[in-house]
Amino acid sequence: MTEQTQVEYIEKSLRRISYTIKQRGREILNHFPITPPQFIALQYLQEKGDLTIGELSAKMYLAFSTTTDLVDRMEKNELVQRVKDQSDRRVVRVHILSKGKDIIREVIQKRQDYLNDVLGHFSEEEINRLEQTLSSLHEEMEKGQ
Repeated sequence: MTEQTQVEYIEKSLRRISYTIKQRGREILNHFPITPPQFIALQYLQEKGDLTIGELSAKMYLAFSTTTDLVDRMEKNELVQRVKDQSDRRVVRVHILSKGKDIIREVIQKRQDYLNDVLGHFSEEEINRLEQTLSSLHEEMEKGQ
């Protein structure tokens, strides 16, 4: 197998794995009062902290108006709230509330349960090697950003 063929195979495998996990995640989300874009927004807020609507729009590659509508619906469902920035009262940030954090935690736990079931067909050595390889791959990708 040539190096180019290996790269093509690895890229295709990663894309297929990502798609499968995303689809499973969407199936899990069907049991929660939240849409996939709302879940993505909550994940960004959980990981990055409070963000302005503009920052959230940029991270999600959505129009400002679309993100505003998304935040309006999440605020109505008590998943987030708008708060004034302490250092500049003109700036409004979106803050994730405990209900939003609970949903993130539950959905991610169910996704991890799914992955754990799949990994149950692998040896401990294979799982360790996979984890190390994926960590190394991620570290190299982070260097390039």
